[in-house]
Parts: sequence; C-alpha cells; structure tokens
Amino acid sequence: MPTSAQSIQDVILCQWLSNSYQPINIFRYDSKLKTIYIQGGVNDEIALVIYSDGNWRFF
Repeated sequence: MPTSAQSIQDVILCQWLSNSYQPINIFRYDSKLKTIYIQGGVNDEIALVIYSDGNWRFF
C-alpha cells in the first residue's frame, strides 16, 4: 500500500495534470519498489515517479 506521503503527493500531481488538461494514461503502484508511476500527456511525454517518502521526480 502507498504511504500517506505518497498518497498526498499523488493527489497533488494528478490534480496538476488535470488542471493542465493532460490525460493520465498509466497509473501504477509497484509494490516491489514501493513507488507510484504516473505517465500522462497527449503523447505520453510526462513520466513521474513518487517515492515512499513523498518526493517525486520527472523522467
């Protein structure tokens, strides 16, 4: 299960994508790595990873 910090950051980033009229194409929690992966954008050009401490990064 995602941590509280991951959950809060996830809502913030999904809202940011939504406010920018960008589709969210893939949303996945990796239980092995304990990360959330979000891929979005019209051409899948936005890739975000949210780590268990709530920090996130573009890829």
